[in-house]
Amino acid sequence: MHVLFVLDPLPGLKAYKDSSVAMMRALHARGHTLSVALQSDLYIDHGTVFARYEPIALVSDADLHGHEWWTARGEAAEQPVAAFDAVLMRKDPPFDMEYVYSTQLLDYAQAKGARVFNQGSAIRNHPEKLAITEFPELTTPTLVTSSMARIKAFYAEHKDVIVKPLDGMGGTGIFRLQPNDANLNAILETLTDNGQQTIMAQRYIPEIVKGDKRILIIGGEPVPYALARIPLAGETRGNLAAGGRGVAQPLSESDRRIAMAVAPKLAARGLLLIGLDVIGEYVTEINVTSPTCFVEITEQTGFDVADMFAQALERAVSGSVAVPNEAIATS
Repeated sequence: MHVLFVLDPLPGLKAYKDSSVAMMRALHARGHTLSVALQSDLYIDHGTVFARYEPIALVSDADLHGHEWWTARGEAAEQPVAAFDAVLMRKDPPFDMEYVYSTQLLDYAQAKGARVFNQGSAIRNHPEKLAITEFPELTTPTLVTSSMARIKAFYAEHKDVIVKPLDGMGGTGIFRLQPNDANLNAILETLTDNGQQTIMAQRYIPEIVKGDKRILIIGGEPVPYALARIPLAGETRGNLAAGGRGVAQPLSESDRRIAMAVAPKLAARGLLLIGLDVIGEYVTEINVTSPTCFVEITEQTGFDVADMFAQALERAVSGSVAVPNEAIATS
């Protein structure tokens, strides 16, 4: 296969821990050809979506802590996106309007035969924090609103709550409001922009001390290990970007039950790769843009997550795993 990665500039990736790089290495090991493009390299000309792309080759035995793990494989070129065997949308957030436009271009390309993973429409229709509200039976009590009065009532009911923006990543903007919190008004005024910005409030889940687990679902099947991101002492956020410590562990019976409740529905919508965030027995986020933690799980358990992904991609492209176009057909 010739696989196009739409992602951030290669020199800025931390190859030793980057999941997209792990995907590239697994695909390369299985004999596939790789190219890369930026969001800005996608364009439409006379109704056809093109990509300006750079063919790359991976350097064997490269030091992944350096920048020479890849090399250009010929000159940059341009061709219709549908001419690639697979297109992987791996651009990291922010999920801004430019990101939205990219997913729309990929949808148009898919209508002309491109094989896109995760599908543009599926990414747009699953905002990563809001998506959990489709599964209320799997979530802690959750409120989504811009009304400070409603949030205060929710806080008065549950006493100990988490409030966070809907577009944050890496743990940014997350606050824990405990009983009699003197900063309540200031925090809510800031997060909601004085009632103009919609945010999420959730009942605090004490099991966060045991870790915020990332459960990966690939091709509708859960990876058998999760990465529990354990917060620093005195911290309420387990995100690795916020200093959390990642510990791989086998899926519990509860983890597997949660994953299998979510996987069939979302996989059927064109989501080849999903990253569930689970605290205790509750889903707190459903990541579909560029889920990570491949490397950490593989290094600690020996289970090759990237190879599982590469095999799932091969099946999806060959047609043994159907990728529906229903979202495009109805748009």
